[in-house]
Amino acid sequence: MKKLLVLLLSALFLFVIAACGGSDDTNEGTDDAAPGEEATGDAGDAEFEELVITFSHNQPIESPEHIGAEKFKEVVEEQTGGKVTVDVYPASQLGSLREQVEGTQMGEIDITMQPTAVVSPFVDDIKVIDLPYLWPADTEQTYEVLDGEVGQEVLATLGQGGFEGLGYWPGGFKLFTTGNKEIHEPADFQGLTMRVMESPLLIEQYATWGGNAIPVPYAEVYNSLQQGVVDGQENPLQTIYLNNYHEVQDNIIESYHGTMTYVLMANQGWYAGLSDELKQVIAQAEEEGRTAARQALSEVEDEYRQAIIDSGANYYELTEEEIESFREASLPMHEEVYNTPEQLELLHKLYEAIDQVAGNE
Repeated sequence: MKKLLVLLLSALFLFVIAACGGSDDTNEGTDDAAPGEEATGDAGDAEFEELVITFSHNQPIESPEHIGAEKFKEVVEEQTGGKVTVDVYPASQLGSLREQVEGTQMGEIDITMQPTAVVSPFVDDIKVIDLPYLWPADTEQTYEVLDGEVGQEVLATLGQGGFEGLGYWPGGFKLFTTGNKEIHEPADFQGLTMRVMESPLLIEQYATWGGNAIPVPYAEVYNSLQQGVVDGQENPLQTIYLNNYHEVQDNIIESYHGTMTYVLMANQGWYAGLSDELKQVIAQAEEEGRTAARQALSEVEDEYRQAIIDSGANYYELTEEEIESFREASLPMHEEVYNTPEQLELLHKLYEAIDQVAGNE
């Protein structure tokens, strides 16, 4: 009996040890699983799926716009651990300005950066940005309004065309260039044909001043100026210089009549399908890209202006009195072309915001 009792106690002791050992193994298994679960939650591995974003624009690689696009690419790829890559196509590699807008609308291009004037045939409300003599001559004040509440309300109208507005990117104030006539007042445009982007508003702008305007594709502007198909055109300093328009135009007139404002926009359906985390990354990349482009533009405008002057072209800046004559001729057309109840409401909100930043209130 004593032997039997000893055997039973020994067996019980071994069972208890085995049970404890099994419990330890189970705990170790749980501890091993935790790091694995943690790793799968890492942003670089789990939060972002592999994706290639197509980003198109029109400007050459030397331009501030392309510098901003490269910054956008850098931020997206860095913040997603390389899971999301951005293929940037500059210099209209993916088609004309209108074709890039259409490609984005149809989802063939994910993100594009285009002048508001080119987008306006697709979304009429965005044309408010191009009204002549709307904006203050102070670039920072213009940026403040565009980035503010009313500017973002205008940007949101891009949804009407199937786009997601991401932000306003810079191009600078537009200038007039002409072949053989210096411009001082609206009447000086009588008898001239000016090249414009494909925008009914810009055609109406020159009609208001007594001139004529026709759309010419961006890629054909230089030849059209050289061959006399058109007498002149309007574009910012950097576009005039980088495309050598001053080589085939005698007069460069700084007029402050309007801005070349770009919108960075995405295909709406494509954007809606992105994760919230990737949308946050894109928002950060847009802000940093926009800032880089604006900074780059501010650093080169004086250089481009001087280079144009040194080329021998006649560089003339409108006087305050001449600008005022243009403004008086231009303001009535604002409500004539931007005239639906919703548009008029937006326009007057912009007037108020501009007056506020300019210290006129």
